[in-house]
Amino acid sequence: MPQSPLPESWNRHLGGEFDADYMRHLRAFLAAEKAAHKVIYPHSSNWFRAFDLTPLEQVRVVILGQDPYHGPNQAHGLCFSVRPGVPAPPSLKNLYKELATDVGTTPVNHGFLESWAQQGVMLLNSVLTVEQGNAGSHRNRGWETFTDRAIQVINEQCEGVVFLLWGSYAQKKASFVDRQRHLVLHAPHPSPLSAHRGFFGKRHFSQANAFLSGRGRGAIEWQLPASVA
Repeated sequence: MPQSPLPESWNRHLGGEFDADYMRHLRAFLAAEKAAHKVIYPHSSNWFRAFDLTPLEQVRVVILGQDPYHGPNQAHGLCFSVRPGVPAPPSLKNLYKELATDVGTTPVNHGFLESWAQQGVMLLNSVLTVEQGNAGSHRNRGWETFTDRAIQVINEQCEGVVFLLWGSYAQKKASFVDRQRHLVLHAPHPSPLSAHRGFFGKRHFSQANAFLSGRGRGAIEWQLPASVA
């Protein structure tokens, strides 16, 4: 991991984190995993992809996930998103169902969400790496401290951001967000285990766009491209 791999808009506020003790411990852990020939997802070039695609001053929506996908060719640095050509995982399929009923989007046959990130939707996992086939294997190694700080920076530096917090994990992670300045929407996680307990019918996507439009920040085009290269 380079000293600070972040683009300038984020580096101004988060660059100092890379000198912190927790980040040095995290770097050592990741180096040891690599030395043990463990496969880590996503590729290191995509660890900070969410920051690369969504500059701080352009953040309009934050969606929080937990870990990257741990199967081959899935994770590429954005929560819920998978690489082109990879079928949408079950939780993402449930997102598409809710989008269709909420804002009338047409479901697509892929799970590549970069078009959202490029519009200011920060697709941030709490933990940015994982060992192949071993969900949660890189938790409590330091990533959570870094991503907590990223959420704090958004809360402090941005105005009128929508936080879509699905599931108790996401809701705890962003519990400190200032609701006087931002819109915080809660729902159960869209996974097949919990989506029917209240995720469906929440209409978070239309609520987000109404809030953003009312603030003069413009609506998100939630419709994904029909195909991706």
